[in-house]
Amino acid sequence: MAKQTTRRPGPGSTANKGTDMQDTKQAQEMFKQGSGKMVETMTVWADANQRVLRELAELSAATAKEGVRLYAELQQTGIEAVRDAQATALGWQNTWQDAPRDPLAWYQRALTDSVENAQKWFRILEGNAQAVTRTAERLSTTAEQTGKGIQESFSEAVTKLKDVYAA
Repeated sequence: MAKQTTRRPGPGSTANKGTDMQDTKQAQEMFKQGSGKMVETMTVWADANQRVLRELAELSAATAKEGVRLYAELQQTGIEAVRDAQATALGWQNTWQDAPRDPLAWYQRALTDSVENAQKWFRILEGNAQAVTRTAERLSTTAEQTGKGIQESFSEAVTKLKDVYAA
């Protein structure tokens, strides 16, 4: 029996050149496809990041706006409270002179005024608490909307990336 040997092409043969060229073209095509997908991926993520940053900027602006609104409301209430306190002090100054003439009437009026003033302060505190609560509710709604917007941005990004890598 004769031994058959298969000939392998040598380094300079034309059979190797054809295979090498084909391999090079395949590698270049794979690199081009990979680069294209990478660019598309980066574009999708850049777009998603831009949307998220826009949502966060809107949340920050809404928070600042609510903070200013709350501060103005509390400041206005504080100014009104100071005016009431000044009026009360002037009233006490005027009634103080009546105390020696009719101490019982003066005491009754002082007690009544004190109770009324305490009620005014509690109403002021209640109004301030309600203002803070309203602000917190508005901020909560804004934060919830921002969260939904961010979630939508990432959902869209994932969907686009699935499309990019499915192709």
